[in-house]
Amino acid sequence: MFLNKIKSRESGVVLYGITPPKADTTVERVAEIAQKTIERLATLDIDALVVYDVQDESARTKEERPFPFLNSLDPLHFASEYLGSLDVPKIIYRPAGKFSAEELSEWLEELKEQHFYPVFVGVPAPDFPVKTSLPEAYKIWRKNEETSVIGAVTIPERHKILQDEDTRILDKMECGVSYFISQCVFNLEYARQVIEDLALRCDREQITPPTIIFTITACGSEKTLQFMDWLGINVPEELKEDLRSSEDILERSVNICLDIASELTAFCMERSIPFGFNIESVAIRKAEIEASIYMAGQISQMLKDKGVRKSERAQSVLRPTA
Repeated sequence: MFLNKIKSRESGVVLYGITPPKADTTVERVAEIAQKTIERLATLDIDALVVYDVQDESARTKEERPFPFLNSLDPLHFASEYLGSLDVPKIIYRPAGKFSAEELSEWLEELKEQHFYPVFVGVPAPDFPVKTSLPEAYKIWRKNEETSVIGAVTIPERHKILQDEDTRILDKMECGVSYFISQCVFNLEYARQVIEDLALRCDREQITPPTIIFTITACGSEKTLQFMDWLGINVPEELKEDLRSSEDILERSVNICLDIASELTAFCMERSIPFGFNIESVAIRKAEIEASIYMAGQISQMLKDKGVRKSERAQSVLRPTA
């Protein structure tokens, strides 16, 4: 259903995002992690699973990384070899610039065989040697556009500084991109501004807007808060203080995230922008993983209550029988 929902620009899409296990994890442990992931997600009403490609972005900033960088397993390998029994579409991230045109073409063929969907992202740092530009990568993908959809990333923090995220989105739409997954949203006003400017631009130029999928992530500790800062995620100062002064930072952040999701839902509905949410689970602490599962369920239900999401169960009932 993910493919149909994106192609028809249906609101209420719900994704769940994970990172693969670390590259030095034993095969037995990888299988165990995968099985736990499958068990947790089996009962969730989601449209697709996002599997990130983790990159070392240390060259992007002079600030010390709060957590040491460790290479992770290839996301396509992890999804295809270990998550096959999870019956939802998989969305695989890939930094296009790190690969040649031939390598990207072969990778896209693998995705096509698996019925997976790509999201191309930029390189880890501005001075990283680029083998294939994003426009070239999109052109390689074009031969699959009849049976696939391709996504890209949008960053509200970048729009705050450069005021051109709406232009970037429309430029990528011309290359075939039909949905955009945001960086983690903790600054509601930044996200709203992207939507406001995109809606005005699309209305002015008579363009059907793409689907914007907002990433929602709980913050379970002071160290995670520091890591968000390092990644360039803007958390307003008053919100930081709210989290730091709370008795349970994880519980408080979950409530904040659910409020943000509700506010963005109303905002997008008012401006007729197709939208959805991607609930991330990139932490290794059990409490934070369970919090992400809880949020996914709550956000999915909230979207149903507002009439913008149909459950798969309801769709099955409505589907005509032979």
